[in-house]
Amino acid sequence: MVGRKNHIGRFAFTLIELIFAIVVMSIAVMSLPMMTQITSKGIENNIVQEAIFAASAELTGATSYYWDERSMEDINVSRLERVVDVDGDCNSSSRQRPGHINRMCLDSNNSSGVNYTTDSNSSIPNLNSNIHESQLVFTDDIKEAAGYKNNYYSTVTVSNGFSDNDIKKITITITNSDGNIITSLSTYSANIGEIDYYKRGF
Repeated sequence: MVGRKNHIGRFAFTLIELIFAIVVMSIAVMSLPMMTQITSKGIENNIVQEAIFAASAELTGATSYYWDERSMEDINVSRLERVVDVDGDCNSSSRQRPGHINRMCLDSNNSSGVNYTTDSNSSIPNLNSNIHESQLVFTDDIKEAAGYKNNYYSTVTVSNGFSDNDIKKITITITNSDGNIITSLSTYSANIGEIDYYKRGF
């Protein structure tokens, strides 16, 4: 009689284990789609971050160019970027603007031709050379994941910053496949020319 009870008890315990295992497996299987969704969202967020980093790099690269095509008018002589006398505030004798040290203005005080908004199409790389319409941020189009991952596009514009003729504002806007703005980054470039490095002969 005692042995029979133990035998029945073992079967009952095994049945409980089986039910418990089925419940655990069901929970695990039910959570798989959620885990996949979270992983997919994480990947998408990483792609967005990469798009923003790429935009930041493009913006930084743009500011390393010359302020304007006219800044290089005497490149064959000085090999330096000059200050464009935009508002006619360069001293006629020293050819410097107030507060500038060793930053020379161009010999001509004619400010006509300064380009604030359009691509210069010049052979001399300058800030406006970076202007472009919407184009892919990444080299490869995400065709294999159509409807699953977004493509990201950048648009670069240049404008007159702060209504100051000596400042250019460059803005890069990142959008997704639906045209929604993800982020917009801006920076400013000033008409301050550049100075030559001090050199000493021996």
